[in-house]
Amino acid sequence: MDLTVKANAVFREPDRSRKRYVIMKGSAGSGKSMDTAQMYILRLMKDKGRNLLCVRKSDVTNRDSTFAELQGAIFRMFGDAWQRYWYINSSNMIMECRSNHNQIIFRGVNDDKQREKLKSITFKRGKLTDVWIEEATELTQQDFEIIDDRLRGELPDGLFYQIRMTFNPVSAQHWIKRVFFDRSDPDVLTHQSTYKDNRFIDAAYYRRMERRKEVDPEGYLVYGLGQWGETKGLILHNWEAKEVPLDLEWYDDVAIGQDFGYNHANAIYPIGIKDGNLYVMPGLYGYEKDTAEWIAEANAKHLPKDLVMWCDSAEPDRIKMWRKAGYRARGVSKESGSIHAQIDWLKGIPDGDRPINRKIYVHPSNVNFIKEIEQWKWKHDDKRNEYLDEPVPFFDDAMAALRYGIEGWRKAQKVHVKTFKGGI
Repeated sequence: MDLTVKANAVFREPDRSRKRYVIMKGSAGSGKSMDTAQMYILRLMKDKGRNLLCVRKSDVTNRDSTFAELQGAIFRMFGDAWQRYWYINSSNMIMECRSNHNQIIFRGVNDDKQREKLKSITFKRGKLTDVWIEEATELTQQDFEIIDDRLRGELPDGLFYQIRMTFNPVSAQHWIKRVFFDRSDPDVLTHQSTYKDNRFIDAAYYRRMERRKEVDPEGYLVYGLGQWGETKGLILHNWEAKEVPLDLEWYDDVAIGQDFGYNHANAIYPIGIKDGNLYVMPGLYGYEKDTAEWIAEANAKHLPKDLVMWCDSAEPDRIKMWRKAGYRARGVSKESGSIHAQIDWLKGIPDGDRPINRKIYVHPSNVNFIKEIEQWKWKHDDKRNEYLDEPVPFFDDAMAALRYGIEGWRKAQKVHVKTFKGGI
């Protein structure tokens, strides 16, 4: 069996560790998730009786993260012969090693019902021995304790229990830092990696990260160097990731926000408003696709064509293409101070009236939206050591789509868009 394994030397220590907790913080693009997936495929093929549980806060986000990484590792390692070694049930998201029947399953901890299901997990053979918690900063300490309690009991010789957590260290106030990094524990291995440790990273992504060093020094510390981030200077605090209604009839009104991009991200999100609160439904986000390709993706996703789609007015040709495709695309007028006015509206600060206790709820599948909103900051003047009244213009494409999407409501225009009967 000739395996194709892309290995980075920086992960040798965590991959060989037998400690109960392997806590891996790192920058974007460091390769920690790809390495973790490869390590688990090899481990489960080697040791009979091992079984892996992959956890995200919301179970649906596993499909595009842990499941995709593990499936990609199998395809990469075994090529066209992968079915000789692994069985993959894509609809139910179950993987099984054909030689020893070790299994991989995927779960979320988004509510009490999902947490309760963790207590009754069983496998064909062996026990739950391994847990991979991806984007671990999404979880509460209570979520973690419930998972940790599942790994108990005697194991056959040679086997051991282990939880691996992978994440970007977005906040120095997070419980993960306090529990695992701020105290010494013989059962814990902490590890840090950056995009500079990843010898497989593409040159364009490397240059993008280097540009961030100049444009967004504070964000670069987290997403470039894998250091703990500070919450000071964050623009939005009134948001949370949670399941949101997908039935458009539930909302008072619905619109779509789109920020055009190619080398930077193109972001498209349906946004509902209900009783003054905002709900960001599953959207589209990605790089290096032209307008025709994005229209095809939107059609495949059944993005409603009867909703007003607020777009960047600086791209009239793209707006025209969307309109020809049947979408109600229109440009957002960018008058002086509009960005700050949009941010005030998102925060719940109206013009000349009392504040609104507005909340922004983001569907957990919008992983890139969440990554942006949790690090969207004001510029910082290092000389005067103060934050400026201007957002950092980097890694903010989903935030632009959010700002555009609320324009009809912010300007109190009589735009009636609620004609679609169905859901996203």
